[in-house]
Amino acid sequence: MRQQMDAAMKNLSRRKLLQGLAAAGASAAMVPILSDASQFGLAESAAEFGTAVIPLGGQWMFQLDPQGVGESDHWYRPLTALRKSIRVTIPHTWQVSEETAGYHGVAWYVTGFDAPAHWADKTVRIEFEAVNHSATVWLNGNLVGKHLRRSYTGFTFDISSGLRIDGPNLLAVKVDNSFDEGMLPRGRSFDWTDDGGITRPVKLLVTPQAYIERVQVDAQPDLKAQRTHLQIHAVVRNAGKSPIRLGLDYRVAEEETGFGVVAAAGAGHVDLEPGAAQSVPLQSINEPMRLWDFDHPHLYRVVVQLWQDKKTLHSYTETFGVRRFEVKDGAFYLNGERVRLMGVERMAGSHPDYGMAEPASWIEHDHNDLKELNCVLTRVHWQQDRRVLDYCDRHGILMQEEIPAWGPDTFQGMADEPAPAILENGLEQLREMIVRDRNHPSIFAWGLCNEVNGQNPPAQKFIRSMAKEARKLDPTRLLTYASNSLQQTPERDAAGELDFISWNEYYESWYGGDVDSVRRKLEAIHRAFPGKPIVVSEYGYCECAPDRTGGDARRIEILRDHTKVFGEFDFVAGAIFFDYNDYRTHIGDKGAFVLKQRVHGVVDLYGARKPSFEALRDEASPLAQLDVSINGRWITASVLAGITLPSYTLEGYALRCIVYGFGDLPMEQYAVPLPRMAPGEGFIQEVPFETKNPQRIRVDVMRPTGFSARTTWWKP
Repeated sequence: MRQQMDAAMKNLSRRKLLQGLAAAGASAAMVPILSDASQFGLAESAAEFGTAVIPLGGQWMFQLDPQGVGESDHWYRPLTALRKSIRVTIPHTWQVSEETAGYHGVAWYVTGFDAPAHWADKTVRIEFEAVNHSATVWLNGNLVGKHLRRSYTGFTFDISSGLRIDGPNLLAVKVDNSFDEGMLPRGRSFDWTDDGGITRPVKLLVTPQAYIERVQVDAQPDLKAQRTHLQIHAVVRNAGKSPIRLGLDYRVAEEETGFGVVAAAGAGHVDLEPGAAQSVPLQSINEPMRLWDFDHPHLYRVVVQLWQDKKTLHSYTETFGVRRFEVKDGAFYLNGERVRLMGVERMAGSHPDYGMAEPASWIEHDHNDLKELNCVLTRVHWQQDRRVLDYCDRHGILMQEEIPAWGPDTFQGMADEPAPAILENGLEQLREMIVRDRNHPSIFAWGLCNEVNGQNPPAQKFIRSMAKEARKLDPTRLLTYASNSLQQTPERDAAGELDFISWNEYYESWYGGDVDSVRRKLEAIHRAFPGKPIVVSEYGYCECAPDRTGGDARRIEILRDHTKVFGEFDFVAGAIFFDYNDYRTHIGDKGAFVLKQRVHGVVDLYGARKPSFEALRDEASPLAQLDVSINGRWITASVLAGITLPSYTLEGYALRCIVYGFGDLPMEQYAVPLPRMAPGEGFIQEVPFETKNPQRIRVDVMRPTGFSARTTWWKP
């Protein structure tokens, strides 16, 4: 019955759209494809008092506009919309088609949807999670908004006034990914894929006219008292035509179970004039709450309700975690424990079939790999897909999210001050990133830029302006920038003005030198900034120059040798290998068209693992030792927690043994909890088994999140 209802609704909506456009004189060839909004009835009925979310993915019409005539020729109108279009699936980028892989410029997307009669008294917004890099949006031939020169942050337009109620609506989006000197990343300065298009999901958001726009959660734990101070702000908007008086309250529960802290705190009332919005602080609470960390990613859910005359109008749900990440005594502390962390960076958009329009399945695939690589610390060069951050929240990866200000060319030609357009674009992107992402417990730091030469005056002033704004918007998180200009006169670098030092270290490749150069420079940086922890924010081996002939074996050597040096210095609080994957980039030195790339990773563009994958997994393991022996029908495992880099307390870990016997097939499996182990502590665990003449035995130390932290094999 449900499938029949869905089919009937889709057919009805499509017929209405076709009839409406036909009545306007449009030919069948010009009729846009109906988006997934045809399912609005079922989606909305499930929303209750929340926001009805209507996906606008699926097939759209698409057409390049190399001559730039689409706007003057009114391609956004039903009669002229994309006469020579093809069908594509949103999210989409044209850079993954061989024919258009090198195209940079303007393209158009068009779709249609119905607006049912009961939307007449609703607020209907359209949300784009990302368009690279500029979007201009029309509805039914009328301009509704622009989001320009911001490639990786989402935006929302209120389209209520332009809707055709109980009829077809035409949505058109002009997209431009031309290299632009007035935005970040600036011009061609950056080194990653430049995929143009509607690269992340699109949806309609249907709410009452008075609604909660977003919720901000600040959860500050008092580690001594073992209680959390919870402060919540709700941004409430009145999109109606009359003043309104509203009340708010909220409740909090554990995400996994639905139980835990329960609060029914109210905030009194708020009065809003038509078109006004206000951030309303709700009553704070102090309650015992479980802490979030990468091995125990406990999450909470807050539901904020908006009501009038004792009747609920709208509710908004947000997920958050409770954790304290701080710099103290020149080191990183997570929830009061000193930690030294390792991880790896992933370059999104690198699969040749998807590009930046990654499906959820590929995002999960790559991040499952990161977890298997023992990645608990990562950074990224640009604002990430919401699904990436949700994964990191739920599975435990600490992330430094960054503004895409990349490379020394960012400030080329600027004598003393950053260009006003560049500075304002950076501030806009910073604001949008923090407003959208500040509730994610996985984000521990905001990155302000990467490799911009922090000893250059305009770069320094840019960093200071960004830091001032970031501290105003979110005083709870650390700030840094990834520097590659600390090799000489490090004391002059703006890196020292932020909360910790991030250094991109490429000796034995881009910088020349040798392993001793790494040691000497780390000591020099520490002398310049003795009170600040250092994170090696990049290191690795790029096979992107004629003299780089060592292949993956050389990558393994650099990984092992350099990680060992980092471990010698306790002021090195973290290290992030660059990188997880070979990555698509417009300045790639290998491959062509869709496969233009840089060979830098432990997996290739399609995710196939290289030998360096296992080497990185071993280096990043918090287990310094896992030895196994067999005595009769007993497995004896000797486990030792690492004491250098990485090192942190192991709690909730387990020993898993799989015994292979007949036909070299798995015959038995055992899981035994391990005791809490601080860095440097060890434990011996014995496990009995029954299989006679085992062919081999696999032994893993398993994290509480279900991923293996280290593996060893016993063979006779």
